[in-house]
Amino acid sequence: MPLPAQKFREMVFQMLYAYDFIHSDEADVIELLMHELKVTQKSAREAIAKVKAILERIQEIDEMIRPASTEYQFERISSVEKNILRLGIFELCFDESIPDKVAITEAIRLCRKFGTPESANFVNAVLDSIYKGSPCASKSCCNPVVP
Repeated sequence: MPLPAQKFREMVFQMLYAYDFIHSDEADVIELLMHELKVTQKSAREAIAKVKAILERIQEIDEMIRPASTEYQFERISSVEKNILRLGIFELCFDESIPDKVAITEAIRLCRKFGTPESANFVNAVLDSIYKGSPCASKSCCNPVVP
């Protein structure tokens, strides 16, 4: 049975979050994911591929967050919010397989699950700003990445 998209997205977020603190061997990460989250090796590898795609664009993504975050300086954004934003922006601007509204809605859902109600409002505002003000809103300027 395929992994639900929401669970897959949560796994990708958790890996991005962990990457802020620990840079582990890929084999160790796969084993941990399979054991802790009860996912298949294939799902774990797909999640790692998406994380790698996000990390390849992390500087570009972070530069999109800076001007869109009017409430906080980038360095003061919590790791949870920052990584949810990174995932949301990646899906919004670089992943052709995910509709824009789904990327934003799912980022808000992740905030409600892993963050606070305030963080959900903050992430919504940042993603909305990027969606409305970025040429990537149509994804036509970006190279699509499909994990």
